[in-house]
Amino acid sequence: METFDHIVIGGGSAGSVATARLVEGGAKVLLLEGGYHHRHPLLDMPPGVFKLLKNGSKFFRTHKSTPQSQLGGRQTEIPQGNVLGGGSTVNGQAYVRGRPQDYDAWHEGLRGNNDAIGWGWDAVLPHFKRLEGNRKFNDDLHGCDGPLTVSDPGHIDDMARWFVQALQAQGEPFNPDFNGKSQRGAGFFQFTYDRGQRVSAAYAFLDPIKNNPKLTIRLRSTVQRVLIQDGRAVGVVYRDKSGTEHTARCAGEVILSAGALITPKLLMLSGLGPADHLRDHDIDVVQDMPGIGRNLQDHPDVSIVARANGNYGYFKQDRGWNMLRNGMEFKLFGRGRITTTGLEAACFVNPTDPEALPTHEAYCIPVMYLNDAQARTIPEDYGVSIQMVLLKPRSTGDVKLASANPEDMPLVNPNFLSDERDMDEMVKGLRYFRETMNQSPLADRIAEVVAPTDYSDAALRDHCRRVVKTNFHPAGTAKMGADGDPMAVLDARMRVRGVEGLRVCDMSAVPDIPAGNTNAPAMVLGDRCAEMVLGRL
Repeated sequence: METFDHIVIGGGSAGSVATARLVEGGAKVLLLEGGYHHRHPLLDMPPGVFKLLKNGSKFFRTHKSTPQSQLGGRQTEIPQGNVLGGGSTVNGQAYVRGRPQDYDAWHEGLRGNNDAIGWGWDAVLPHFKRLEGNRKFNDDLHGCDGPLTVSDPGHIDDMARWFVQALQAQGEPFNPDFNGKSQRGAGFFQFTYDRGQRVSAAYAFLDPIKNNPKLTIRLRSTVQRVLIQDGRAVGVVYRDKSGTEHTARCAGEVILSAGALITPKLLMLSGLGPADHLRDHDIDVVQDMPGIGRNLQDHPDVSIVARANGNYGYFKQDRGWNMLRNGMEFKLFGRGRITTTGLEAACFVNPTDPEALPTHEAYCIPVMYLNDAQARTIPEDYGVSIQMVLLKPRSTGDVKLASANPEDMPLVNPNFLSDERDMDEMVKGLRYFRETMNQSPLADRIAEVVAPTDYSDAALRDHCRRVVKTNFHPAGTAKMGADGDPMAVLDARMRVRGVEGLRVCDMSAVPDIPAGNTNAPAMVLGDRCAEMVLGRL
């Protein structure tokens, strides 16, 4: 039986950072990752991940939701990274932190902890800066020496530029930095990218220490449960890729970083969770914790799709001569269309009150971005899509066990748009961004809007029910909370309440989803967790 100082379960955005920081601090660490190694040609080049996702790939674990009654019984798909680096290896690479108010709200909600630690903006900003190696900004809000390279896109499509200009014509300010003093406005993302190379958490934090004798990484390892003895986590039971069962023990802590869909599953398999639900699956109850698996939050998104009146955007850029030319430009010079995931331009807006905090994020995608049902009736062509995201959804869902078998996927109920206020905000956003498509110079390149075509209230609501999907940011299923909150799974130090030596270090831990993409916040969770374990914070 092997013994380590600490065991980290899950090598995603948070787990990779936590592991690296612990090893750098002198600890002997076992990292158990259920997926595959992250170095692959289509993962290294930014747009390659979409070809893998489209064709089906071992690098994704796709969860199918439970039937959603509020969406007419639809089941939505929620792909998650099944690879070292997790979401950072398969995402769109946008580097977005959220906004200071997100973290200040966490801090206020955690004030009731006896052992409180700061989670406000002033507390997390130093971690963002320490992790970040920004190639453009070097100021009070950015770091330039960290291992996570952040840079401008290597290519910006004309459609993306026209999108930003159209929003400016609509009254939105140009924002040169969504992670700067204000989130509002239209502009261009920065990316976790370095001269043509995707910079995942595994690439930035694990690769530099891969030969450190204190680090052991086991890929394709399926954790069965956390071992809890006398109220303390002492190790884990896991199966390797051949199915052989192993037990690993630790003298320090077990750190769960398996993501907001798998972390609650593993907690429940370990006897922690809603007692009645555990008994339904014949799992011995170690501790009744009704908050585990609850409070599932995600950013829902809906797209507006238009056909272009010319050969604009990325359609057919992965075919024939275009593919050869783009590949050579990428390989020889590290630039061109293959250096981008196609999400170069974006905006953060509030359609109701421009001076208030943004309620919607939107990306310009220079293709006709259609779901499977739409693609059966709308021919593929040159075009553009505006993918609209609700930043602060009020709807919450849950994660439950399908069975006591660790090999089975959990039951995921995202519950998108179940709160009528979310539907109202979606309708407002669709009308706002339809008006964006009427603004020059974007309007000058659009032949027709193909979805949605009817902008009546009833039609837009029906459109949302038919096409709403995840923006791939599940969060909140093992949340930090104040003492006395029966739904709080963790204290402010990310420790599972009532169990010593067990922490949760991923987006499960957040009380409320940030107003933006979740990769960068997850890495900060990993950095802070390691500092806590090492006694530095």
